[in-house]
Amino acid sequence: MFENYPKKRTELPEGISNIYKSHYKSNREGGSKASNLAQKMESWLHRKVASDVPAIHTKKTLEIGAGTLNQLKYEQSDHYDIVEPFSELFTNSQFRSKIKNIFNDIDEIDILTKYDRITSIATFEHITDLPKVIAKTCLLLDSNGTLRTSIPNEGSFIWKLGWQLTTGIEFRLKYGYDYEILMKHEHVNNAKEIEQVLNYFYKSNKCKTFGLGKRFAFYRFYESKGPKVELAKDYLKTLTR
Repeated sequence: MFENYPKKRTELPEGISNIYKSHYKSNREGGSKASNLAQKMESWLHRKVASDVPAIHTKKTLEIGAGTLNQLKYEQSDHYDIVEPFSELFTNSQFRSKIKNIFNDIDEIDILTKYDRITSIATFEHITDLPKVIAKTCLLLDSNGTLRTSIPNEGSFIWKLGWQLTTGIEFRLKYGYDYEILMKHEHVNNAKEIEQVLNYFYKSNKCKTFGLGKRFAFYRFYESKGPKVELAKDYLKTLTR
């Protein structure tokens, strides 16, 4: 079913490669008018993920792709771990002291570790080996735990139009490059593909959208319960053969 994984990213031209890290960090921090607008809209993603807990809670939580730690504006736990390989994003964050454990990769986490919640905000569209990562979440979740995922509605007309008329214009004016080149490099999975993987590894997946249904939405949120642990184990075994 997942023969096309892990996916390969398209190559970036040298000009975009040279400004990639600085642009990415600025974009995540809302350092421009377009990215600041995007940050305000993306608050829906953060609020949906945090809607199951109070602002301060005790649920043992793992966030995949924590970036600049901006989810901690919406929730904080006495045990909050993250997976984030891009350390430049969170090193100087005001929330750095709130993090208990930092992992570069989900494979670094002891398989005996169990979380009440695993969260991810605007990250699953970036992951080249997505089935492996979601399978791992099945093993790391407590039996009554929840995977809470929010994503851009990649693959839809309205999502593409949204970034074309904002960040796309700003990027071309500032750097002289087509933003779609960067988007194709970054977003290796569309929303439909992400949903397919979630449905494969979880028994229940409730979806809510920021917009009019899945076709005409900017964002999606998934609450996934009932991890298919044995199926996940079997899938992960196929990766080691």
